[in-house]
Amino acid sequence: MKTMTCQQLGGPCDFSHHGTTADEVIKAQDRHLKEMVASGDVIHESAAKDMKARWKNPIKGMGWYKKAKSDFSQLPDD
Repeated sequence: MKTMTCQQLGGPCDFSHHGTTADEVIKAQDRHLKEMVASGDVIHESAAKDMKARWKNPIKGMGWYKKAKSDFSQLPDD
């Protein structure tokens, strides 16, 4: 199990996401952004928009994805 924060994944806060794979943590970040925006948190809106827009440009999106996976792999286990 490893931990990455919302901020480490491009968000605005220090909320911690835990997972055994980078994909689990990335999915948790996606859920977190959606939940925060749905609750009216405007600070997370730009990060949520960036997340959606990232996948409209597959090359840019894959670059972010590979970096997130690399960053995750370098973290120590919890």
